[in-house]
Amino acid sequence: MDLKGRTALITGGAHRLGKAITLALANAGCNVVINYHHSHEAAEATANEARGYGVAALAWQANVADYEQVSNMVSAAVQHLGRLDILINSASRFEKTPFPTQDLSAWHRVTAVLIHGAFYCANAVAPIMLKQGDGLIINIADLSAWQPWPGFAAHSVGKAALLALTRQLALELAPTIRVNAIAPGLILPPPHYTASKIERAAQRTLLRRWGSPEDVTQAILYLARADYVTGEVMVVDGGELFGHLKPHETS
Repeated sequence: MDLKGRTALITGGAHRLGKAITLALANAGCNVVINYHHSHEAAEATANEARGYGVAALAWQANVADYEQVSNMVSAAVQHLGRLDILINSASRFEKTPFPTQDLSAWHRVTAVLIHGAFYCANAVAPIMLKQGDGLIINIADLSAWQPWPGFAAHSVGKAALLALTRQLALELAPTIRVNAIAPGLILPPPHYTASKIERAAQRTLLRRWGSPEDVTQAILYLARADYVTGEVMVVDGGELFGHLKPHETS
């Protein structure tokens, strides 16, 4: 896919990794629709940065767990920018969900965004892409899809569901729309991480270091341009999935 003049919708595209994806696509020539839920100022700032690359940018508030809001957002994207070619399902609610529990609200909040939100967005854009004759959907998973994280049951299950959704949609939408996923590893440390915790995490990877948002955005751009790749999951983790298999050197 030639990215110049295309339009991409990035959910959760206002900050952290979502922002990096938004700006990478804008730099490649894509007009961008920046979905946000609460981060209005961040979304507008990201839109202004994207416009610096000479493309159109639209910040749009929508809770992706609400199908009516998703439908309105997709309609607005087409109305303002004329077409919709790429969907990046990046929105994610990171919240602990201990198990067992008497309070199911956190489970529903997290899975509503990760599972229902990704499905709703794909369901809303697919008819447009099919009519246009091509399209691309990329789901952003992470390593919890393979390695569950203690205390984050909904997050792990939701990310695993994104992998299944990727394969299912690739099957349903072929040959017109390609659907892939990216599973990043250590990319951006949470704000509360100390220097020592950051270093300990790095030692879990085969490359013994953190990656950068650019490592993920390069994968995004590859999958956007690789017209013979669909139904694939690209892991961008510096070998973290297998890091436990390599013994640490001892002095």
